[in-house]
Amino acid sequence: MTSHSRRTFLARATVLAGATAVASLPFSEYLTSPAHAADRWAEPKHVRDAARRALARAERTQSGKPSPNGWEMELTTDKGGAVWTRPVPGTPVEGVTVRIGDVETVLVHVIRRFHYEVEELRKGDVVGWRSPDAVRRKLAEANQASGTAVQIRPGHYPSGVEGGFFAPQRMVIRDILAELEGVVRWGGDDRTPDESLFYLDVKPGSPLLAKVVAKLRGWEKEPGKGAGAPVDVRSGKRRDAARELAREQRSAA
Repeated sequence: MTSHSRRTFLARATVLAGATAVASLPFSEYLTSPAHAADRWAEPKHVRDAARRALARAERTQSGKPSPNGWEMELTTDKGGAVWTRPVPGTPVEGVTVRIGDVETVLVHVIRRFHYEVEELRKGDVVGWRSPDAVRRKLAEANQASGTAVQIRPGHYPSGVEGGFFAPQRMVIRDILAELEGVVRWGGDDRTPDESLFYLDVKPGSPLLAKVVAKLRGWEKEPGKGAGAPVDVRSGKRRDAARELAREQRSAA
């Protein structure tokens, strides 16, 4: 393959891969990198145009403002940005609108364990992304606007009200949080409690998030692991981890 045809092939592969992943960064790098600038006349016009259109679609979703946990809020969903409606396997929840990738992996795990061990969910019980105009920016619910939070049965556990769960249910919630090593925070621990809310408590690029996601994805390949697998939330080791994390997260409120 000549160097010219190889560059064309790689450019096309970049566009197709970026479009499939629905991520704006590869297109931005593609259009502005020195390598692209040097070869801009070597690549077909339709390749450059496709990259520009994909970048434009992604930019239309971006707000330029972070949610409280540091992730960028998005103006819309399922339209080329980072927030999409994703399935929640093994539950009646038809889909939840969250940030795709690592965040999705973690939040879907929370929803599934909640369904299996806390309370059985029904269609419409989970609310993911909400418009930046529809959330209170100073509260943790604003993290929904970045696709990094979900509310589970918000009508049953309204904001500002505590005591919505029985002790065994709270024990499972604490176990889920400990299993995720503090990557997720429960709104029930906030100063203005929202017991329906679960949100990312780490910033973009967090090594801890990457570590936890690798663990969850590894469990998917092992029978008897992950959400739905039997666990003893009363075991000493799990209870100790849950209590320790609860102390840390409550003190950070």
